Amino acid sequence: MTSRLSPAQVQRALRAAPGAPAGRAAASPRNASGAAPATNPSAARGAGEVRIIGGQWKRTRLAVPVLPGLRPTPDRVRETLFNWLGQDLTGWRCFDTFAGTGALGLEAASRGAASVLLVEQDAALAARLQQHVQRLQAQAVQVRRGDGLAQLRQCPAASLDLVFIDPPFGSTLFQSALQAAAQALAPQGRIYLEAPQAWDDAALAPLGLAVLRHLRAGMVHAHLLARET
Repeated sequence: MTSRLSPAQVQRALRAAPGAPAGRAAASPRNASGAAPATNPSAARGAGEVRIIGGQWKRTRLAVPVLPGLRPTPDRVRETLFNWLGQDLTGWRCFDTFAGTGALGLEAASRGAASVLLVEQDAALAARLQQHVQRLQAQAVQVRRGDGLAQLRQCPAASLDLVFIDPPFGSTLFQSALQAAAQALAPQGRIYLEAPQAWDDAALAPLGLAVLRHLRAGMVHAHLLARET
C-alpha cells in the first residue's frame, strides 16, 4: 500500500526539488544589470582611527580614512615623543608640516600648546582635520590646506617652539623641510623628525641641528632634534 505523506513532508519535498521556487536558497544580491555588486574595499577594511594619548582629550578616538601611504605615527612612538618633550606643552607654538591624520598636532594641542597649525595638501584630509577640530572645540588649532613646506618657509625666524616633520613615505623633502624648520625654530625649540632611515649629527650639522633622542620602531625612525650647541 502506498504510504501517504503528511503536509509537512510534502513541503520539505518541494523545498528539496531542483528548480522549485518554494524554499530556494536566497540568490546573491544583484544590481540592475544583473551582475553582482562590486565589493567596496574601504567598507571591507573599515575606517582607521587614531587615539589621543594624553592631555585634555586623552583616550579620544578620531576616525581617519584608510588611504595608501597614510601612516599615522604609532601610539608607542607618540607616547615616547611626548615623554621626551615633558608632557606639558603649555604655551608652545607648534607647526605640523605634513599633518595627514593630525595625530601629532592634535596631541600637542591636547597637552596645552598655545597654537597649532596643521597644514595638509590633500583636500579630503584637510576637511577631515577641520571636522576633528570642531568636534574637539580645539580653539588653539588651525587647519590650512596647502603646501606645508612652502608655508613653513614663510614662518618668521625663531617663531616656533615645535615643528613636526613626517612627510609621506618615500618623500624626498626631508632635507628641505629640516632647513626650513631650522630657520623658524626658537632658540630652545624642538623638531620632531619621522623618517625611514636614521639621521645622525654628521648629516644634521650643516643645518645647525643635532640629535637629542632617537627611537627605531619597525620601519620608523623617530628623532627629536634641537639647535646645535
